[in-house]
Amino acid sequence: MCSFTDYFVICSGESSRQLEAIRDEIWHVMKKVGNPPHHCEGTTESGWLLMDFNDVIVHIFTKPERQRYQLDELWRGASPVIRIQ
Repeated sequence: MCSFTDYFVICSGESSRQLEAIRDEIWHVMKKVGNPPHHCEGTTESGWLLMDFNDVIVHIFTKPERQRYQLDELWRGASPVIRIQ
């Protein structure tokens, strides 16, 4: 489906504090397994964070920013591995 990564993770938080907590936990777990992020961008204040682990790209949004960017719609043709709502 895409040549630059194998998986996308798209998730949401309710506040900048939740975005930060989600980012920090993903960072710590991935670093612990020997895969720290290759690149990060965005800020909790912007409502969107991106963490690039090469094979996995993580998008962390506030709900309004997730609706604005509509990545779920953009990648609707991809086969979900897991969906939690």
